[in-house]
Amino acid sequence: KWYQVWTHCSTPSRRKLSEKNSISYMVPLQKCVFNFLSKSIVGADPKADAEIAENGFSMLDKWLALQILPTVSINILQPLEEIFLHSFAYPFALVSGDYNKLHNFVEKEGKEVVQRGQDEFGLTKEEAIHNLLFILGFNAFGGFSILLPKLINAIASDTTGLQAKLRSEVKEKCGTSALTFESVKSLELVQSVVYETLRLNPPVPLQFARARKDFQLSSYDSVYDIKKGELLCGYQPLVMRDSKVFDDAESFKAERFMGEKGSELLSYLYWSNGPQTGTPNDMNKQCAGKDYVTLVACLIVAYVFQRYESITGNSSSITAVEKAK
Repeated sequence: KWYQVWTHCSTPSRRKLSEKNSISYMVPLQKCVFNFLSKSIVGADPKADAEIAENGFSMLDKWLALQILPTVSINILQPLEEIFLHSFAYPFALVSGDYNKLHNFVEKEGKEVVQRGQDEFGLTKEEAIHNLLFILGFNAFGGFSILLPKLINAIASDTTGLQAKLRSEVKEKCGTSALTFESVKSLELVQSVVYETLRLNPPVPLQFARARKDFQLSSYDSVYDIKKGELLCGYQPLVMRDSKVFDDAESFKAERFMGEKGSELLSYLYWSNGPQTGTPNDMNKQCAGKDYVTLVACLIVAYVFQRYESITGNSSSITAVEKAK
């Protein structure tokens, strides 16, 4: 399905690249990811609804923006930013129209998955729909919208020979065969590049939670008494650059998570609000789309190097590609 979706969404962009010196890939990439995730998570094909097929990804963009705006900095004059952007929740009415369209789409086209939520997890129909939309929109699509430009930039702007290594690994282990989640698990370098991108650029930089009980929080050299009900904040970009855990922590090292030592470091990779070795559940609040994000990112990288020898660009556009020989 990934091949079908990507070919459909990317064909116009490939034509534009042949006509121009560069193309922006965010819109076709977001549309492609939205279509793919709708099918794989919700079991719903956006083609069944013309408006969703054309604008579903932008509907999710607006819904996401309304939720994260109170927590992100847009670098305007302080304290105006804190007063006018970070001091209150934004009304749902601003995006309710688009959200209701997505709700109706999931209800109609994803009814089998909605029914499974009711039968296997004891959810009401409305709870199942809202949970599916949250997983689709925030956990999966939202994460991709932030991660993929960073991932493409890390690969497309590299000058150390990384692309040749990625191409060699994909060619050796996958050839021209159709890619699957299982097949990309054998691509150790591809996975390591994805993990390293997530380490340096966690999609959600801040996590908040209230203590459920009194406990002690330990660091390397201190112990802190935490009382039940206190608000805690974790800042991922700082945690993921801990020099006592990661060698040369500020640098992008494509092979960091390879081999036995690299595998051990996965227990310190907390981009998903939990270790990469962990499993999301209703108690730990780890990202429900954790595995989808990493596997689909690997799938995209592998697909690129099945088709191309190299790509050149940055976090917003592709300037050149060399087709696979």
